[in-house]
Amino acid sequence: MDDDNDLIHDDEMENPLPEHGFDLEAIQRAAAQILQAVGEDPQREGLRNTPLRIARMYTELLGGYAVDPQALVNDALFDITYDEMVIVRDIEFYSMCEHHMLPFMGRAHVAYLPNGKVIGLSKIPRVVDMFARRLQVQERMTRQIADFLNQTLKPKGIAVVVEALHLCMTMRGVKKHHARMTTSAVHGAFRSNLATRQEFLDNISRGSEPMRF
Repeated sequence: MDDDNDLIHDDEMENPLPEHGFDLEAIQRAAAQILQAVGEDPQREGLRNTPLRIARMYTELLGGYAVDPQALVNDALFDITYDEMVIVRDIEFYSMCEHHMLPFMGRAHVAYLPNGKVIGLSKIPRVVDMFARRLQVQERMTRQIADFLNQTLKPKGIAVVVEALHLCMTMRGVKKHHARMTTSAVHGAFRSNLATRQEFLDNISRGSEPMRF
C-alpha cells in the first residue's frame, strides 16, 4: 500500500478507535486481497482507503472480545430487598454471524428475580453488547448473556429472549427478507415455574413494536 492510504479524510477516521490487540495491518492486507480477488483495483480512488476502513470497522464490531466482564460490572451490584421481577426489554444489538461474517441484528429482552442484589440498569445492555460484538451464533449469544448474569447476580431466576434478523438469510441463500429468529435461555424460577415464565413473556409482548431494519 502506498503512502496515500495513510491519508484519511472521512469524519469516521478523525477519532480512531483503540486497536484492542487487533492486527490492523493484517486485516488491511486481507481486505486488499479480497478486493483484488473479486476483480477490483484496491488503488482506485474510491477503494484506496477501504482496507483501513474495514480494519477500523472490525475493532468496533468485534470489540466485545476486549471487554473485561468483571470491569464491565464494576461496583454496579447493589444490596436490596426488592424481590419482584426486573425486566429490561427491547435492547437493540448488532452482531456478526460467524458462518458468513454478515451482520445479524435485533433486540434482546432480559428479566431476573433478585435474590438480595440488583445490577445497575445500564449494565444489562452493556452485557448484551459485550457478547454481541463478537463473531457469534444467536443461540450461543443468548446462552452467554443468561449464564453471565446468572453467575454474576445469583438471582432466583433469569430469562433472556433474543429476536433477530440475519442478513446471511436475507441477502443470500434462501433470501427470506421477513424471517426472524427467536432464541431463549432461562435459569431458576423461569425454568421451574410456568407462571413466572409466562409473566415475563406477557410483559415483553405487551406493546411490542415490530422490528424495523
